[in-house]
Amino acid sequence: MDAAALVGPVWICVLALFAVLGDAFLPFLPSGTLVILAVLNTTEVDGAPLLLAAGVAVASFLGDFVLLNLARRGSPRVQRRLDDRPELAASVERLQQYFTGQTSRTAAAVVIVARFVPAGRTVLDLAVGHSSSSSRRFLRMSALAALIWASYIVSLGWLNSHWFNTDWLSLAVSCVAATAISTAVARLVRRRRRELALT
Repeated sequence: MDAAALVGPVWICVLALFAVLGDAFLPFLPSGTLVILAVLNTTEVDGAPLLLAAGVAVASFLGDFVLLNLARRGSPRVQRRLDDRPELAASVERLQQYFTGQTSRTAAAVVIVARFVPAGRTVLDLAVGHSSSSSRRFLRMSALAALIWASYIVSLGWLNSHWFNTDWLSLAVSCVAATAISTAVARLVRRRRRELALT
């Protein structure tokens, strides 16, 4: 692939990485879709999936790091967002209480699962940022969660690019699969939360 042909894929990769970084703050960003699109556009570049997965993991971790520190420092913008959205504030408080009382293994599982739940990453970052939990402990777990999610989303795009002959079908199947998995995880989390509320 020549330099001119690389320009398009490079821009898509850059956009995907910025979306992954930004969806810590704006969970409606289609970061997973853009990562899959980047995978599909770099299939002819040697080593692209590994490089992309590494970049996605770093971007995901940095998003957590920035939002956590803003919440820790009492950023007026973060506080205003919580004040304007009572449901978000209630979710943050509930997760804060749950997370701080868990063992390291359970807490790590919570951080990993949050990556697969829509807006889960945002709520968790804010919850930890507003608690007395160790930032260093959380960031270690965040790094692991970022690596797992990056490997998952890049592998999903890569596998579908090899199973189907057309990019649009690969993208559609990958996005549907990612949405289905996120929905299933979210339902399990809600069911678990209801069970805990009844005990």
